[in-house]
Amino acid sequence: MKPFTFPKDFLWGAATSSHQVEGNNTNNDWWEWEQQGKVKEKSLQACNQWELYEKDFDLAKALSHNAHRFSIEWSRIEPRQGEFNQEATSHYRQVLLALRARGIEPIVTLHHFTNPLWFARRGGWERPESVDEFTRYARYLVGELGTLVRYWITINEPMVFMYKGYIEGEWPPGEKSIPKAIKVIRHLVYAHVHAYQMIHEEANRQKVEAQVSLAHHLLSFAPCHTKDLRDHFASWMRDRLFNFALLDALSKGRLFFPGVFAEKLPIKKTLDYIGLNYYTRDFVEYIGMGIPQFFGHLCTLAHHRREYSRNQMKWEIYPQGLYQFLKRLKRYQLPILITENGICTREDTQREAFILDHIKSVAKALQKDVPVIGYLYWSLLDNFEWAEGYGPRFGLIEVDYATQQRKVRPSVLRMAELIKKGTLE
Repeated sequence: MKPFTFPKDFLWGAATSSHQVEGNNTNNDWWEWEQQGKVKEKSLQACNQWELYEKDFDLAKALSHNAHRFSIEWSRIEPRQGEFNQEATSHYRQVLLALRARGIEPIVTLHHFTNPLWFARRGGWERPESVDEFTRYARYLVGELGTLVRYWITINEPMVFMYKGYIEGEWPPGEKSIPKAIKVIRHLVYAHVHAYQMIHEEANRQKVEAQVSLAHHLLSFAPCHTKDLRDHFASWMRDRLFNFALLDALSKGRLFFPGVFAEKLPIKKTLDYIGLNYYTRDFVEYIGMGIPQFFGHLCTLAHHRREYSRNQMKWEIYPQGLYQFLKRLKRYQLPILITENGICTREDTQREAFILDHIKSVAKALQKDVPVIGYLYWSLLDNFEWAEGYGPRFGLIEVDYATQQRKVRPSVLRMAELIKKGTLE
């Protein structure tokens, strides 16, 4: 491709989440899950970013980042129901001020997979009351920190949260129940809608600008057998439900499954931009009628017949998928912020190629007038990758977990140079 110059106000940076980097988040459901031996490793001190955040932000600035996404830990802000912790609030205010002082735009996530213990023990997101409880927490935070934040993300990957915790049962609370999963996704949608409306009310009161979205995971699907129309149907169904039902509901009010998203709420147009998390492609095989059978299951046959580059977790590296999604998202006529895109690998040359290939996909989309406003790599640091523990290495910055020493990976310097010049050669 020809040299491409990115817009001057393009957001470049990386992302983290509280439980994965802060350390010692002892008051949430994930910490309890770890103590119960439900995963192979415990988060413990993680990257100790609770104490080392300024050093990490210095490294981000040195890499020419002008944006950083992080999450606020609900269990620290509201350790007991209805009781807000001023010390924790002050800490996050200092985090925001540290970013602002370095010329880095904060992008704040309110919920990134973890729940306070009091909330989880009352039934978590299965209860209708969860919507008001989350909105109360969000209202408090926006009231305290709203003048320092322009970009808000209410909930990270609601479909993944629902699937992992309530269908697959791999994450807390370890359920395998479609009726419960439907309740949870309904309440997550309502929580986003209420929080969206509240954030704008608070922003108007504070006379500041607010841009509100959620971070939505888009996963590319392809049929296992290209000549089998049933596999095409199953992959289409997965794409429709997992990738686009939520976006249609929140941007256009079009409901894919009536009853999953109730029609009584004003869910139309509650996205100011689209937060896009993208990593890989899966292959799908048809296994029969009924729910959930006609969504098929993931197969390995395609991988036996065709070899693809993969990351440390065996996910296919498929940068074309990012370009394809960006083109498809153009129809929503909303700005698009890539809130996560990254690779876990111990081969630094593979990381460099991954980053450049995906940024090329972004440039290609911009040339097609797709309104992409930023690219945030996952993750700034190596971190605790949930059920996968500390094995996967996603970081632009390598972390020695024993000493908490940081080391910028050589692959990142190419990205830093690209950001500084603003041109993709």
